[in-house]
Amino acid sequence: MPSEDRKKSRVTLLDVAQRANVSRATASLVIRKSPLVGSETRARVEAAMRELGYVYNMGAARLRAERSHTVGVIVPNLMNPFFAELLAGIESAIDSAGMVVILAKSGDLVERQDMVMRRMREHGVDGVIFCPAAGTAPEFLERVDEWNLPLVQVLRHISEGIDYAGADYAGGMRQAVDHLASLGHERIAFAVHGPVHSAYLERVEGFRDAMLARGLDPERIIRVPYQTARIPGAAHLLFETPEKPTAVICFNDVIALGLSAGLHDLGLKVGETFSLIGFDDVAEAEVIRPRLTSVSTAPEAIGETAARLLLDRLADPLLPPRRVVMETRLHVRQSCGPVRPPAP
Repeated sequence: MPSEDRKKSRVTLLDVAQRANVSRATASLVIRKSPLVGSETRARVEAAMRELGYVYNMGAARLRAERSHTVGVIVPNLMNPFFAELLAGIESAIDSAGMVVILAKSGDLVERQDMVMRRMREHGVDGVIFCPAAGTAPEFLERVDEWNLPLVQVLRHISEGIDYAGADYAGGMRQAVDHLASLGHERIAFAVHGPVHSAYLERVEGFRDAMLARGLDPERIIRVPYQTARIPGAAHLLFETPEKPTAVICFNDVIALGLSAGLHDLGLKVGETFSLIGFDDVAEAEVIRPRLTSVSTAPEAIGETAARLLLDRLADPLLPPRRVVMETRLHVRQSCGPVRPPAP
């Protein structure tokens, strides 16, 4: 293939939108000859298409019109019970629409995510709900866009140009910090693990902002192992600073459950001599003793919302991108108590 042809074949709809100084959604409306676009904007987009040599793949678009009544779902991890609850919500809505789910995990690896997405396309899924692997680049979305495969981001986001369903992570962190502060805690730690992505950043920044708002030290952030079995043995990391914390908020309930066991091994009584808050409020929070106080992100409701966004997108591809961020709620149980005065 001549070099100029190769160059043209790489031109994406996003390139056209940037050249015309419009959103990708607007450029898509122009291609689909939507009456919602004004004549001046339409002319600008069409001029950008000519300049860049963009060619719309009508064959691929026609293929997408033939439905398979299947929906792909890609999540990073199938071991975390949170994702089981998320999937339950997705399946509930998809099943009600007379469709079925094809489930796969990315392992939070970009390369595996690419491979799984290609296989989803090969199986002819009508659309995909995915929790983006950490490090997913915008080019990934451009490739999927060329396939005319509808996408919905869930829990994490990498683009405002694609539908998204998630939770107010920062709001949840405020609720957790405020609850501990109301019990007299000032030295509050935040335990994290895993790769960095949008949900990670929003929780960390939410913790810092909530602590600063109360004049408290926002830098007591510790990293524990990503492997669940190793978390209990990392509980000692909480106490390796001169001013030892009296409470910890955890990035998720997996960490909270692990640290609860580790604190017990250190001779501390969760809810009495040390306070602990989880995040996500999975079903296991009611099973352990003491019962775990946790920020509920309602994963089943988020899953159902993500599925509804995809179903709406399949019914009307011209809808503007939508973003649904659900409120969190602190579910108070037994793992927090008033701060104890220093021992004499």
